[in-house]
Amino acid sequence: MKINENSLNVYIDCLSTYFYYLFGYRGIEQSYAVKGVYMEKKRLLMDQDAIMRAIRRISHEILERNKGLSNALIVGIERRGVILAKRLQAEIERIEGIHIDCESLNVAVYRDDRDARPKEGKPCTIDTTEKTIILVDDVLYTGRTIRAALNALMTAGRPRSIQLAVLVDRGHRELPIRADYVGKNIPTSHLESVRVAVADLDGEEGVTIQE
Repeated sequence: MKINENSLNVYIDCLSTYFYYLFGYRGIEQSYAVKGVYMEKKRLLMDQDAIMRAIRRISHEILERNKGLSNALIVGIERRGVILAKRLQAEIERIEGIHIDCESLNVAVYRDDRDARPKEGKPCTIDTTEKTIILVDDVLYTGRTIRAALNALMTAGRPRSIQLAVLVDRGHRELPIRADYVGKNIPTSHLESVRVAVADLDGEEGVTIQE
């Protein structure tokens, strides 16, 4: 069934207005493709303020759990995990007045869900021996990226412990992996995608979910 594009625009505007008055916010941003009847729905889950609140809370939780962070290291998984790791580093330093080193980690060569083509990236060279590692990523999904990161960190030394901090946990684990610190738990389906945008890379801030 074909529909008129102008009519679809009017419908989208009306639907957005409905949600605005019903919930007090424009909870649905929508893009569409006119091929039969098809619409993608994108919803904002966390704005810039919510992301910063999550970073502050996780920072306090890390400090409380570890009773100080002597010989600790924050490791961010490329790419957005690195940005979040640096924010945690800065917030912990602001709260506690202590400096913790921050490293970036590329897990490409350690992944198990890629095809047979050569994998890009270099082996991990971070010195992890006897260190408390705070591993940081943006979204926790199947757990395979985290498994790859754990493999990378373990090949570079023998950490005292590894703790996982993520901004978003969307569920659907395929491996027995659980985050120690979570900014927001978001129930999702496999048909939905969760995107974290950070100003440093994307020019905007927010977490959105899209069908």
